[in-house]
Amino acid sequence: MKILYAIRTISFALFFSSILFSNSISAEDYKIDTAGMHAAIQFKIKHLGYSWLVGRFDKFDGTFSYDKENPSNSKIEMTVKTASINSNHAERDKHLRGKNFLEVNKFPEAKFVSSSYTKTGKSTAILKGELTLHGVTHPISMTIKQIGSGRDPWGGYRRGFEGTLKITLADYGLTYGLGYQSRELWLNIYLEGLRQKK
Repeated sequence: MKILYAIRTISFALFFSSILFSNSISAEDYKIDTAGMHAAIQFKIKHLGYSWLVGRFDKFDGTFSYDKENPSNSKIEMTVKTASINSNHAERDKHLRGKNFLEVNKFPEAKFVSSSYTKTGKSTAILKGELTLHGVTHPISMTIKQIGSGRDPWGGYRRGFEGTLKITLADYGLTYGLGYQSRELWLNIYLEGLRQKK
């Protein structure tokens, strides 16, 4: 009985190890191409309910892993420099960086770390994770679409996604001067990753 138990234990361990090994083989690691700026983080928020104020964050970086064989193993991690906010208006950006809004000296980075990737179609998925902004962390859910993948002219391999999510600013302690129409912020994220060599 002891020998049989040992054989079963070893077999289970080998089987479990083979799953982990196969997952690591099929997963592809990518670095978001911010050097060539083939990526963007844009936002929009209603201005007084009359129009949209549109802007972006100019400095960010991150990595992601994509597993074609087991998409649920896919993951992403991103860091954004909050002082890089750009709404195309210098005085407004100065205000947004200050104590009433992002407080960039106190909170210089925003961060997103994924927790799950669930396919909903051939090229679509729901990405869940935690967003840390203004020193506050909350779970979020993002709609993801894979744009494409393939070789580039320089011998590399690239894969691109776009994502959309909506956050309530008050959840992150951002409440200054916000009217009813400006409580929610839309984020549009466009990422092109360069596959890394293992």
